[in-house]
Amino acid sequence: MGKSISFENRDKLIQIGITIATLRRMRGMSQETLAEKANISRSQLSSIEAPGLAHNFTIEVLLNISKALEVDPAELIRASVIPDALLNVKKQN
Repeated sequence: MGKSISFENRDKLIQIGITIATLRRMRGMSQETLAEKANISRSQLSSIEAPGLAHNFTIEVLLNISKALEVDPAELIRASVIPDALLNVKKQN
C-alpha cells in the first residue's frame, strides 16, 4: 500500500497488532495457524503483529482475524486503544 500512515493512526495500528499477537498466543495458535484460519499469508500476519511497525491492512483482514480468534472485531480495536483519560493522568508524587 503506497499511502503513508498518519502519526495518529500509526500508534493505533501498532496497538492492534500487539493485541492480535497477544490473543493468538493466549489461544496457543502459531502465526501459520491463525493466518490460515484468517485466509491471509503468514508474512502479512507477521507484518501486522510486528511490534514497533505499523502495517496498514483492510477491514476485511481485521474481520477475518477476529473471526479466527473468535472475538468481536470491535473488541480487538477497543482492547488495543489506551483511553486518553488514562494517558493524560498526571503522575502523583
